Amino acid sequence: MRAIRSALRLSARKRRLCGGSAIAALLAPTFVLAETAPADPLAGKVGRTVQVTHAPAWPAQPQAPKGAPNVLVILTDDVGFGVTSAFGGPVPTATFDALAQTGLRYNRFNTTALCSPTRASLLTGRLPQNVDMGNVTNLPTGFDGYTTVIPQSAATVAEVLKENGFNTAMFGKSHLTPEWQTSAAGPFDQWPTGLGFEYFYGFLSADTSMWQPSIVENTLPVEPPHDDPNYFFEKDMADHAIKWMRTQQAAAPDKPFFMYYAPGIAHTPHHAPKEWLEKFRGKFDQGWDKLREETFARQKRMGIIPANSRLSPRPATLPAWDSLNADQKKLYSRLMEAYAASVSYSDHQTGRLIEAIRETGELDNTLIIYIQGDNGSSAEGGPEGLLYEQSTITGRKETMAEKLSHIDDIGGPKLYNHFPAAWAWATNSPFPWWKQVASQAGGVRNGMVVSWPKRITERGVIRSQYAHVSDIAPTVLDAVGIKSPDLIKGIRQKPVDGISLAYTFQQGSAPSARRMQIYEMMENFGIYKDGWMAGTLPKRAAWEAGAAGDRKLSVGPDEREWSLFNLDADFTTAKDLAKQNPAKLKEMQDLFWAEAARNNILPIHDYSQGTEGRPSLGAYRSSFTYRPGTATIAEDAAPHTIGKSFRIDADVTAGSSTNGVMIAQGGRFGGYSFYLKDGRPTFHYNAVGADAFTVAAGSALAEGKHTLSAEFTADKTVPGTPGTLTLYVDGKAVGSSRLGRTVAGWMSHTEGLDVGLDRISAVSPDYSVQDSAFTGEIDEVRVSIK
Repeated sequence: MRAIRSALRLSARKRRLCGGSAIAALLAPTFVLAETAPADPLAGKVGRTVQVTHAPAWPAQPQAPKGAPNVLVILTDDVGFGVTSAFGGPVPTATFDALAQTGLRYNRFNTTALCSPTRASLLTGRLPQNVDMGNVTNLPTGFDGYTTVIPQSAATVAEVLKENGFNTAMFGKSHLTPEWQTSAAGPFDQWPTGLGFEYFYGFLSADTSMWQPSIVENTLPVEPPHDDPNYFFEKDMADHAIKWMRTQQAAAPDKPFFMYYAPGIAHTPHHAPKEWLEKFRGKFDQGWDKLREETFARQKRMGIIPANSRLSPRPATLPAWDSLNADQKKLYSRLMEAYAASVSYSDHQTGRLIEAIRETGELDNTLIIYIQGDNGSSAEGGPEGLLYEQSTITGRKETMAEKLSHIDDIGGPKLYNHFPAAWAWATNSPFPWWKQVASQAGGVRNGMVVSWPKRITERGVIRSQYAHVSDIAPTVLDAVGIKSPDLIKGIRQKPVDGISLAYTFQQGSAPSARRMQIYEMMENFGIYKDGWMAGTLPKRAAWEAGAAGDRKLSVGPDEREWSLFNLDADFTTAKDLAKQNPAKLKEMQDLFWAEAARNNILPIHDYSQGTEGRPSLGAYRSSFTYRPGTATIAEDAAPHTIGKSFRIDADVTAGSSTNGVMIAQGGRFGGYSFYLKDGRPTFHYNAVGADAFTVAAGSALAEGKHTLSAEFTADKTVPGTPGTLTLYVDGKAVGSSRLGRTVAGWMSHTEGLDVGLDRISAVSPDYSVQDSAFTGEIDEVRVSIK
C-alpha cells in the first residue's frame, strides 16, 4: 500500500508539471508499481503499465429513425359506435371532433368485443388468442389461447419502439396482467413496465372508482389523496401524462415518445364530477328508442353510414321506453346522464394532454390514433341498470326501491353505477347487440380517428377500409419507419396478424388490404371475408355473465344459431341472409372452423371450463400469517374465504380506548373488516349495498394483551352462503350474529387486503380511511380457512 500511495503522489506531481491537462498526463512517462512487501505472494505480478491502445468508445445508444413522429394511442373503454358526436352520437366529445375535422374517421374499424383481448391485440399486433388473451384477465382458462399470459414471443409495440430509441409510457387502464401475478411478489414481466413501458401510472384491474382509485405507479401501489374533495382520477391521470411528456421532452427534445393513454372512466363505474353531471340533466328524457333513431339520422346526414342504411329493430329482451313507468324513466335517464358525463369529461381531459403536446411545438409530427371504445357499449347493467357493478359479479338482486333511494348519488363516490342494457343498444347505433358479442357488429365496431398533420394532408374525411385492432401496432411501426423484428431479446417472434393502415393515410379509395378477420369472445364467434360476415347469435345475455348468470353449458358450439350479412350492401347488418343463402353460410362456417383451428381458438368453451389447476398464490393455502405493516395484498394472494368457513385470530395489545382496523379485505364495494371501535371488537361484512352486516362485542376490552377472534361458520360450502359470525376475546365468545349473505364473486376486484389499517376505501361506515389505523399494538394476525 505504501508503494501505491507513493506512485499516486508521483503521478499527481507529473500532472502538475505537465500543466494538469488530460493530454499532458497521457504524454507523461508511465510508471510501474515495483515496490511490494516481501510477504506478498503476488510479488512481481501486480505491476501494470498504462498504455493507450485505442480511442475511447461507448456502448451504442438506440436511435429512432430520422424524423420519426411521436406517437399517442388513445383507447377509451366501453364506448359504442354511436356514442360520440364525431360519429353522430348524442355525447359531445370536443377533442375527438377536433381531431376528426383535421384527420381521418374510420367507420369500419373493429375491436375484439372485450377489454383485455382488445388491449393485447392493439399492443402486440396479433389476434388475441394468438397471444393467449382470449378473454379478460379475470377469467382465464388453461386452454391454448386463453391463459391470459402474453408470451415473450409476442413483444408489444412499446417494446419494439423502446429498443429503437423511443421513450415509452402507459397511463390509465392496463387489464393485461394475469390475476395471480398482480401481487407484490410479481413476477412483473406481465405488468406494463415488463411489457415495454418505461413508466406506468394507472390501474391493473378491469375498472376502479374514479373518486377512490386503486393506483399503481410502475410496480408500487399509490394511495390516492383523501383530503382533497375535488380529487378525480381521470384528471390525475392526465396531469401525470402531461408531466411525463413535458419532462421527457425537456430532457431529450430530439427523442420521440410513444404514449399509450387508456382512460377507464366510461367503463363501470360511470363517475363524473358534479358540474359535469349537471351538464346532462334532462338530455335523455326522450328515451332509448328515440335516441337511437336520432343518432341514426345524424349518422346518415354526416356520411358516417351509407344513405341507404336501415336501422335494425330493438331486441325482444329489451323493453320499449314508452312501456316504462315514471320512476323507471327518471332512474334510467339519470343513469344515462352519468354515462354521458363520464365520456364527455374523459374526452375533455384527453384534450388537455393534446393541448400540452401542441404547446411543445410537436403536434404536427405526432401521430395520434384515438379509438373510442375497446368494444361496443356494455349491456352488463342488465334490463334495470345497477347501483353497483358488484351486484352482478356477486349475484345480488337490487330492488327498484333501493335504486330510487340513491338516485341523487348516481355518478358520485358512493355508487358503482351502470346504465340499463337498452342504452347500450341505443348507443351502438346503427348496429344491434353490444359488448361481449364478437360475432356481431354492435360488439366490435368502434369509431376511430387518426391525425398526423405533417403526413395526412386530407382533412375531415371518412375511411371505409375494413380494419381490426391488431392493425394498430403495424400501422405505428410503418409510420415510424421500423420493421417488425424477427427477434426481441434473442426470442423469435410470432407472426404479426395485423395489417398496416398507413396506406389509407393518402389513398382514401384504396380497397381494403384486410380481406378476412376471425372473431371469438365469450363463446360468440364468427368470421368476415370479402364483405360477408357470418356469426353466431348470443346464447345468453351479457348480464348473465356474472355469479348469478345462466351458464347454458348444454348448448354446444355446434348447436348455435348463425346469422349472415352482406356488409357491402347492408352496412348496418339489418337483414340476416342465413336462411336465404345457406350455401354462402356453409362456406363461411367452414372457413371459420379452419381458421379457428389455425389461430388457437379451439376448443370454444365457457370461461367456467378448463380452470382446474389455475395458478394462484392463495387458493391452495389454508393458513395465512400477517405481521404489522402488511398492506395491499392482491386478492389472489389473500385468503380465499368466499363460500367457506374461516377464522381470524389477532394477537394485540389494546384497551377500552383503542380504535382501528386489525385486518380488512376489500372496500366500500365489497369486503370484510375486523376492527376495534371504542375498544369493542367489531366485525363488518360488506356484501354490497344494503347487504351489510355488523357483529360487535357487548363491552370494551380491558387494558392488556389479548387474542381477538372472528369465526365465520358457513351454512353451505357455496359462494354467497349465509352463515354465523362469532366474536371471541381470549377464547370466550362475546358476540354472535347471522350474516344474511356473503360475497359470491370476487371479494373486491379492485382493492386488496391490509393489516393495521384499511387503504383506498373503507369497508365499514364505522371509520374512514384516514382514521382506520390501529391505535394499539398488533403482534400478529392469522387467518385459517376451514
